[in-house]
Amino acid sequence: MAHVITDECTACGSCIDSCPVEAISEGEIYVIDADLCTDCGDCVETCPVEAIIGPE
Repeated sequence: MAHVITDECTACGSCIDSCPVEAISEGEIYVIDADLCTDCGDCVETCPVEAIIGPE
């Protein structure tokens, strides 16, 4: 399971810049492509509002 961006996302863009495989796309709500995500966790560490959760 890939990381997931929750409704707490403020669309600041920091996660997009931190993703080494470009798995995050912009939109009304930012989305992580599960097929591209490598579960590296860079986006989790970068998110200022802790809106990204990792796989359990």
